[in-house]
Amino acid sequence: MDAAQLKQLVAQAALAHVPAGAILGVGTGSTVDCFIDALADNGMALAGTVSSSERSTARLRARGYTVLDASTVERLPLYIDGADEIDYDGYMIKGGGAALTREKIVADLADEFLCIADESKLVTTLGRFPLPVEIIPMAAAQLSRRFALLGGRAVLRQGVVTDNGCQILDVHDLAITEPLAFETEVNQWPGVVTVGVFARHKAKRCLLGGADGVRSLNF
Repeated sequence: MDAAQLKQLVAQAALAHVPAGAILGVGTGSTVDCFIDALADNGMALAGTVSSSERSTARLRARGYTVLDASTVERLPLYIDGADEIDYDGYMIKGGGAALTREKIVADLADEFLCIADESKLVTTLGRFPLPVEIIPMAAAQLSRRFALLGGRAVLRQGVVTDNGCQILDVHDLAITEPLAFETEVNQWPGVVTVGVFARHKAKRCLLGGADGVRSLNF
């Protein structure tokens, strides 16, 4: 199966985990696009959704779902999103779609994070995928120097402005062996809005699509 078919496969598998009539947290990206379409095509009713991006908000509304402002919701039973990388402990790198800050905000409301991905995203050590970091623009050079001290090569993602009006640095050549400590440290650097390591908000379960079907990893 090709990548598009694997995305469809895990999107369909995720439907079994959606609580009927709940308010659902919905992430961002091409796999989530497939999930939104699967929700609608299967006629699943929800009390509402909380979306992590303008892109997902538009798609949810187009498929007939109510999108609530995160500030009006106290908790969510489930947040479903993809990942650029996920390791065997459920720690992730996210932000390839530049929605990492809002993804963390919605994930923080949820009792459970369900990751949906294809098997190419499973890694032993995070960092093969360039690490996205949402930043305040005036700090770009300063933050690039700090990442260089860690062995990373930071590149400003050209032409990209996040839904929050910020910029993205993509940091290459990192090996993130202690995701929680790394996330905690980088999030304290002045000028960082959010680092794309999801350790505090790691996945509780991952539905991983491969040639042999979908397997579930629990963390």
